[in-house]
Amino acid sequence: MKPYNGPEPRILLVKLSALGDVIHTLPTLEALRATYPQARITWLVEEAAAPLLIGHPALDEVWVSRRQSCLKTGNNGLNWPTVVRQLAQLMKRLRQREFDLVLDVQGLMKSAVWVALARSPRKVGYDRTREGSYLVLNERLAPFDREAHAVWRYLHLAEYVGAAPAVPRFRLPLTEDTGGWLTPLWQDRSRPLIVLHPSARWPTKCWPEARFAELADRLVRDWQVRVVFTGGIGDGPMIARIIAQMQTAALDLSGRTSLLELARLYQQADLAVTTDTGPMHLAAALGTPVVALFGPTAPWRTGPFGDGHQVVRLGLPCSPCFQRRCLNPECMTGIEVEEVMAAMKQILP
Repeated sequence: MKPYNGPEPRILLVKLSALGDVIHTLPTLEALRATYPQARITWLVEEAAAPLLIGHPALDEVWVSRRQSCLKTGNNGLNWPTVVRQLAQLMKRLRQREFDLVLDVQGLMKSAVWVALARSPRKVGYDRTREGSYLVLNERLAPFDREAHAVWRYLHLAEYVGAAPAVPRFRLPLTEDTGGWLTPLWQDRSRPLIVLHPSARWPTKCWPEARFAELADRLVRDWQVRVVFTGGIGDGPMIARIIAQMQTAALDLSGRTSLLELARLYQQADLAVTTDTGPMHLAAALGTPVVALFGPTAPWRTGPFGDGHQVVRLGLPCSPCFQRRCLNPECMTGIEVEEVMAAMKQILP
């Protein structure tokens, strides 16, 4: 352990993406703030997850990298000069500010670039991280147990720089009017609200659409609950196909919520059923019980963190394989609706 001994340290956290990883880093932020209450803490993040950090009570500044916009510029007609100018301004800001501590919580080349540009006598992260990103660090921790949950792996970095071990804490900058346009939909709370999130970035993480349709029908008919589907703009066709197979009614909010509105929706839900994806971690961080469907990935590494959640997993010999493509993803296709409903019964009375 090498705690910081000077007054009011200036700390830079570099955790750019993805949504779940940013959420898993929130306890690290809280641990640093508790240990160094007078510190000036800055978080460098990519734009997709930035709304979860802007206005956070434990942060002084949020610096936003528009790397994703830069990558997408050629496809959707974004203004190249504007995006490049914003990146240049961020680089300039990073070079002008001197930090006492820089923590690379990402451990990838895209974070290493920013860590290399940062001015600091202490650049801390794990040794042997991917893409050679550890080479820009001047303090390297021994690789952490990869089988441990990501929350503990990130918290270990805070403990190395002096933070006391603590119960992981998740806070998000939500107010009563966040997502207020959704409020009229939930004024009638006589029935439980269950959110279903069927999509995932990896095809191998997805549960068959017909199973989601059957699950939703049974929840509406047998449990008399209100069912809402969530997803991004690109998930609309998938959810439309699911709803087309249903015999009952459900609400499709795919592509209709901002990140904070989605958080507000999960906060109001009684339960969420999800694949292994960012919204799963969002719901868990908000204290909403989650039933998570796992196949090619390891819930002990990246499952819903905390008590009160249920993981449905077959535990086949080939799982977890961490493969994005599979000709026979039996680890997901083999999960039956009855197994999911049994897990839900462990949560809902």
